[in-house]
Order: sequence, then structure tokens, then C-alpha cells
Amino acid sequence: MGALFGLTFLIVPIVELLLFIWIQDRIGLGPTLLGIVVTAIIGASLVRRQGFAVWSRFQSELSAGGLPGQQIAHGAMVLIGGALLLTPGYLTDAVGFLLMVPGVREVVRRVGGRFLANRITIIR
Repeated sequence: MGALFGLTFLIVPIVELLLFIWIQDRIGLGPTLLGIVVTAIIGASLVRRQGFAVWSRFQSELSAGGLPGQQIAHGAMVLIGGALLLTPGYLTDAVGFLLMVPGVREVVRRVGGRFLANRITIIR
């Protein structure tokens, strides 16, 4: 797992650089840089909106006496998506925008839950 994490930190910047060069060759440097700035601004707005929505559902579940585990997972993904949207690059923006979509987050939560269920041991 650690090797995969390290490999990601090596591969993502290379892919981002290649994407930047490829996009810049097609539309020019100015529009490419503007695209990065615009996606960061739109992303910040989406993070705020989605963050408030998740927070509201979190509070509603707590008020109803439930455990807001799903909302905690969604909140974490909104934070990760926000960090990716504020990171300059088109690949990170694409993943960040995907994490702003509630349906995508739910799929990631379910798949991640199944993945982690087989790897986490609860000690009592």
C-alpha cells in the first residue's frame, strides 16, 4: 500500500505536466493558465456549497439520533476534492470535480467501505 502511495506522488505530477503541455500546445499558454485559475475558483465555490450540504445532512442525522457515518465519509471526500481542485493541474481538477458529485462520492464510499471492511480489524 505504501509503494502505491509513493508511486502516485511520482506519477501524478508527471501526468499533470504532460497534460499541461498537451493542452498548452492546443489552446496556448494564456488560456491554459486561465483554465487552471478558473477551475480553482469554480472548485472553491463547489466545495463551499457541497460542504454546507454535507454539514446540514450531518447535523440532521445527529438531531434524529442517528450515527452520521455516511456524512463523515462524504465530508472527507469533499475536503479531499477541494484540496485537489485547489492544486494546479487538470488531472487533479478532474478528480476533484468528480468528488463534488454526491452520486460519485456514494459509489466511492461503498466501494471503499467494502475494500476497507476486509482490511480493518476491530480490537475489543
